[in-house]
Amino acid sequence: MQNDLTHILNEIDDPELGIGIVDMGMVYRADWNAKGIDVEFTTTSASCPFAEPLLQQINDLLRQRFREAASIRVRLVMDPPWTVERLSDKARRKLGWPETATEPPAHLCSDWAPRPWKN
Repeated sequence: MQNDLTHILNEIDDPELGIGIVDMGMVYRADWNAKGIDVEFTTTSASCPFAEPLLQQINDLLRQRFREAASIRVRLVMDPPWTVERLSDKARRKLGWPETATEPPAHLCSDWAPRPWKN
């Protein structure tokens, strides 16, 4: 049951990168038990304009695929904030990143990004 749940959740892609939300590390909790299905997810940024559409998409998909579930609860959480460390190896490969990296490759970082303050 649990594997089915995470597999189906991963069918939903991050709208910006086209990578499944489980592989993106955006699903913090996905439990299926006698009381129903509980999902907690986040976005890659607190100001993400796709938060509500993602919540609705998750809800709709789970209700469609798991009609037998006693209840379905989906909640958007922002704590802890999402970081690149949450990416799966599969997501890292799709992005062309080393599987052990904790920061994006330098060629993906913008030149205009703020630099540390120096006196």
